[in-house]
Amino acid sequence: MPMSSLPAAILSHMTAVNNVPPPPLHSIPNLKKSKHINYGQLNALCHIRGQHSRSISNTLSPHNTFMKQYPKVFLHRKTRLPKLFKQEEQRELSEGKEESQHQQPDDSHNVAVYVERAHGGHNLYRPKRATENFEEFLAILKKLPIHRTPYEHKTVWKYLKTIPNLTSQLNDKHLKTLSKTVFSETWLKGSTVIANDGFYVILKGLARPQTNLYKNLIEGSDSPVSFIPQSFHSFILSEKFKNSTLAKMYLHSHDSMLSKWSTFGTLEVIPQIESGTQMFSVVTEDDCEILKIPAKGYAKIKEEKIKMENMQKLKLIHMCPYYEEWPTLSIYELIALLKWKKFPPGHVIVESGNIISFVGYINSGCCNIYRSIIGFVKLQSNKVKRSQKLVYMGQLKEKESFGEISVLLQVPFTCTIITEKEVEMAIIEDKDLFVA
Repeated sequence: MPMSSLPAAILSHMTAVNNVPPPPLHSIPNLKKSKHINYGQLNALCHIRGQHSRSISNTLSPHNTFMKQYPKVFLHRKTRLPKLFKQEEQRELSEGKEESQHQQPDDSHNVAVYVERAHGGHNLYRPKRATENFEEFLAILKKLPIHRTPYEHKTVWKYLKTIPNLTSQLNDKHLKTLSKTVFSETWLKGSTVIANDGFYVILKGLARPQTNLYKNLIEGSDSPVSFIPQSFHSFILSEKFKNSTLAKMYLHSHDSMLSKWSTFGTLEVIPQIESGTQMFSVVTEDDCEILKIPAKGYAKIKEEKIKMENMQKLKLIHMCPYYEEWPTLSIYELIALLKWKKFPPGHVIVESGNIISFVGYINSGCCNIYRSIIGFVKLQSNKVKRSQKLVYMGQLKEKESFGEISVLLQVPFTCTIITEKEVEMAIIEDKDLFVA
């Protein structure tokens, strides 16, 4: 009997499936050993005797052994400490000192060394690094200030801070600004250097003063005549001293040589004078390298300083309660009369019953206000004594003013004002106020 098509297809499929070979066997993948496990210790733990015993007495000792050995199964990373560089730096410094000591020649018989030291100069045998730094400083000064890097500007500033004639009359902020304007000039032997337009510092060579009078026009000098230290061989006189008999005597007697780090000239802008007049001039005895600080550069610094002070004064007056609605032009009239003044702690600014001599605007610090009161004190003998005491009434704080009514109306103060701590204030003296 013939089979239908469907059973025949099923039979042929089953026959084909039975003839298919089984899939091939795959090997178990290899396990990677962990880097954090000590497999030797792990194997030793697995073979500790007695840990599978059922009795408690026999199991306790293997258990303790297992717990002691168990932490050794895990490997710990070794901590690496940072490297220390201090010892190496000290070694380098000590080696440098030893080399400089070996290289420094014996100057016990060198007369030039003693002459240099006697005049206050620097030692002839400086360390090699100092010489290289100075040569680098000279190379920086040859560049135009606009082409210098921030590091080079900082180097120039560092050297300017070593010149006493500048540091004694200018603060670090002004020196830092001036360091971005200075440059170096080369003068041949026999040249005449006229220093009417700036302040000069000799870096190399010698020079002889042609006019022995040097005006001290740098801001901050109050004395009529001031002498620069002998190591710098500079002699400075003020305008008041210029035409005196003593000045004429110095003109003929002062004849010292200007050497390295000596200074001459002025930082004040001098108006144009007759061509034949040379107020500050020297003649070079050698080929010289001379640092120049232009007077115009310092004039700009003074202008900026005045602007900053005026802005500070304007802000101070505007913040005082009675001046908040004042127009700016009116306040600028007061700014021209203001002067900065500091008072120590415990200073009596004005006493009760007196007319104050100025109007004050407190910038920092505070003042206490006291009222003088007369009272009676009972004594042990049943008598009454009259005494005067100061009673605390209040306080004047920052950005507050006082003294306007007393000065303008010439009315005595009704209270006493004493500074609690150091107080800085801007004041207008009564004489300036009445003249204005």
